[in-house]
Amino acid sequence: MSTIIAEEYRGGSLENKHNGIICVLNDQKEVIYSKGDVEHTPVFYRSAMKPIQAIPVFDTNIEEKYSLAADEMALFCASQRGESYHQKSLKSLIKKLDLSEGSLICGESYPLNESPKIDYICKGHKKRKLLHNCAGKHLGFLAYSRELGYSISDYGEFNHPIQERIREEIEVLSEYPKEKMSAGKDGCGVPVYGVPLRNMALSYLKFVKPEMMNDKKREKVLKRISDTMQAHPEIIASHDFICTVLLEDENIIAKGGAQGVYCLALKEEKISIALKVQSGTELLWPLVVAEILKKINYKNKQTIDNLYKLRSSKVLSDAGEVVGETKIIL
Repeated sequence: MSTIIAEEYRGGSLENKHNGIICVLNDQKEVIYSKGDVEHTPVFYRSAMKPIQAIPVFDTNIEEKYSLAADEMALFCASQRGESYHQKSLKSLIKKLDLSEGSLICGESYPLNESPKIDYICKGHKKRKLLHNCAGKHLGFLAYSRELGYSISDYGEFNHPIQERIREEIEVLSEYPKEKMSAGKDGCGVPVYGVPLRNMALSYLKFVKPEMMNDKKREKVLKRISDTMQAHPEIIASHDFICTVLLEDENIIAKGGAQGVYCLALKEEKISIALKVQSGTELLWPLVVAEILKKINYKNKQTIDNLYKLRSSKVLSDAGEVVGETKIIL
């Protein structure tokens, strides 16, 4: 079976092919559409794991104890990109939590988005850990560890209590044994796990159907995370980014990860989607997600249109001339 999900043409000639894996689940955990091996091949969550990694800190009273605002809580799930609103929320969060930037194990970074990066460098600022794409998640790890009396110097190690808790949460949500998960270190230096794509989709299904957990406390935590992500979609990534477009739709929970991984779930339909572009590109996400939503007859056409505004199927020159097209193959 072909696993080609996209072809890119220039001047009418095929230039690139992209293989991929796609899994769409219904509320009965049944695969209603798939492409590629969704049952066996492990796929690392990368940053699509962040809503799950946020479960421990959301399962505390940190929000009330430190009077955290919704945008600050959203940072625990975010892949922030250094916009001014990200910087403002990050500075406020670390101050309220009374944590040291030096305790973060993620690398130093400039803002990821081009405009704030240029502005930041022109003002003579240096790279800093607080601007790392995953800084919010790490602040959550530190806050949780401190609140429960765990060490904070080694919070990124596999055997640290917070990382063991996260692995257990993945096991419960994905219904995949933790002993069989692929395990590695993410770019930010903390553990990341891989499961088959069907199990990844299943973990996201539970964010829109938390009653599947049969655990009232866990149900409440999952709903709080979903509500927080939707309250501040621009914090989760940034404006003009796929996560924001999808989270602005009150029916969708969504989060992307590095190397082509994307996950989303629909609240009313109780459908979840997980995909992996095997070339690792993120450029195809809007087109692939839009075509999947069309394929399942998703009712909100505006969301689909907004995805196409992010990434047209037309291939343009640097001057804006149409020189080719991208075809999504489902």
